[in-house]
Amino acid sequence: MCGIIGYVGKKAAAPILLEGLRRLEYRGYDSAGMAVLGPDDLIIRKRKGKIDEGLAHALKPTPPAGHLGIGHTRWATHGPPSDDNCHPHLDHTGTIAVVHNGVIENYDRLKAKLEQAGHMFCSATDTEVLAHLIGEYYQKYRTQNGDLNPLTRAVIDALREVIGTYGLAVICTEHPNTIVGARRGSPLIIGIGQGEHFVSSDANAIVAHTRQVVFLNDYDVATVTNERFDVVNLGTDTANVQISNLEFSSTDAERGPYQHFMLKEIFEQPRAVENALRGRIDFEGATARFGGLNMSAAELRGIERIIIAASGTSWHAALVGEYLIEEFAHLPVEVEFAHEFCYRNAPMERDTVLLVISQSGETADTLAALREAKRRGHRTLAIVNVVGSTIAREADGGIYMHAGPEIGVASTKAFVSTLAILTLLGIHLGRMRQLSARRAMEIIRGLEALPKQIESILADDSELRRLALKYAKADDFFFLSRGYTFPIALEGALKLKEISYIHAEGYSAAEMKHGPIALIEPGTPTVFLVPRDSMYDKTMANLAMIRARKGPVIAVATQGDTQIKSVADDVIYLPETVEPLYPILATIPLQLLAYHIAVARGCDVDKPRNLAKSVTVQ
Repeated sequence: MCGIIGYVGKKAAAPILLEGLRRLEYRGYDSAGMAVLGPDDLIIRKRKGKIDEGLAHALKPTPPAGHLGIGHTRWATHGPPSDDNCHPHLDHTGTIAVVHNGVIENYDRLKAKLEQAGHMFCSATDTEVLAHLIGEYYQKYRTQNGDLNPLTRAVIDALREVIGTYGLAVICTEHPNTIVGARRGSPLIIGIGQGEHFVSSDANAIVAHTRQVVFLNDYDVATVTNERFDVVNLGTDTANVQISNLEFSSTDAERGPYQHFMLKEIFEQPRAVENALRGRIDFEGATARFGGLNMSAAELRGIERIIIAASGTSWHAALVGEYLIEEFAHLPVEVEFAHEFCYRNAPMERDTVLLVISQSGETADTLAALREAKRRGHRTLAIVNVVGSTIAREADGGIYMHAGPEIGVASTKAFVSTLAILTLLGIHLGRMRQLSARRAMEIIRGLEALPKQIESILADDSELRRLALKYAKADDFFFLSRGYTFPIALEGALKLKEISYIHAEGYSAAEMKHGPIALIEPGTPTVFLVPRDSMYDKTMANLAMIRARKGPVIAVATQGDTQIKSVADDVIYLPETVEPLYPILATIPLQLLAYHIAVARGCDVDKPRNLAKSVTVQ
């Protein structure tokens, strides 16, 4: 979940590292640091806190000079945020510096062994133990000749002792033109330039310098200089290296005129939905088409059950997908938390397919679920946003969101893109079974109308801001709905919790009477999703129970619904659409409501406390 950046070339390293760390800060912002190889020694600068409050000041007035360096922005696992625990960490000789994303599970045993050998540690981190272990091996190899650079040999031998996950970059004073990078379970890429190379945990950090990258595979170890890179694999001693071109530019990953990345990404959702639909609608066949599923029509018709594994916001999207696929295709669908699927022996029939959802394509729990299903011999599919990500490469087939880089920690456009793709997937599977062409075309026409309908909701941003100011001081919120929009109630509550720190709960509206209604009081607002759908009358009856207990009600309803005005304190209107598409439209005002409440409360929307964008540790 931390961010890593490395540079070797002819330019000054420190400004490139600092710029890259700012672009990576959404991956962690407890502390940040860098190591630059100067004329005589390693120069270390690191500080607790966000980059502009800590590291940037530590680099003034004169940044360290040098053309080789590594940097890190941290999301704390081992050891609390502090200057001492901040990366980079040095080995026992002070000549090797390491930055690391991941968790070394056996660090305590390694540390005990190294302490017996006389090593002394300055931090509470697992990474410092790894740095010392690499240093111990380096002292053994530094004067020996061989096919591999001594630093690379030291990293390889150290990693053979390690249990856990890592994406790391290592530099040494005795190798002034070399970065050694390695990965297992945590992403790491090589950026290819002219007379310069980069390593990074995320393409966002280097896209301003190069669009050509290599996505390293698990157990790859790369030796990178300004002129070349060589990759070996710990398991095979050879590596599968492919150069890819990034689909986005540096401007796509910039905030532009918006106050926050989250707001920018909310307003990008009309285009995100267009991109999710582009080229995937077959009007003649009244169906959808996908080029990357890698399954024949006969194989798709042979699916007997689908399990969808995901985490967080993606799990909420999966719940909508369950409703869609079961209704359109009459296929049984089960939604699992990815982290639970990995560790329980859930029965999977022969013709069961696992579908995983991950914006980053690197979510550790979701990747583990994918690998478990593959180990058991099942077909795996994935919906991801990041081209070349680990999940995208390891799944048997997949669908890209094409939503563009999502920087805000709270997912927005990736979520609605996923909902659009799941709708298309439901149509695709349904048309192979019992979904009529007429019904399919009705939904397809609704999908086509979504971008303009989302724009109309975004046009009411000032009204949603007014509502946010009205309710911003509340301590608790409920989000309630039924049917297709029930998962959106869960997502709305999550968004509010993530960025405003208000306690919020999402429930099925019918479930309230079974206990949670005891918490309703005049100071507890309830957001009710009540579109004109098949559950409308039932949901309205549930709403009346809240009103009877004097709970304030914010209703999200369909345009033209006059009845709702008489029972709600405030109403947010959605354009009319077909029932399966209300989840997409209902998501937008809940995102804006959470955003404006968080801003009103003075929260750092793009960097909410304790969170990071891509969860690459289990």
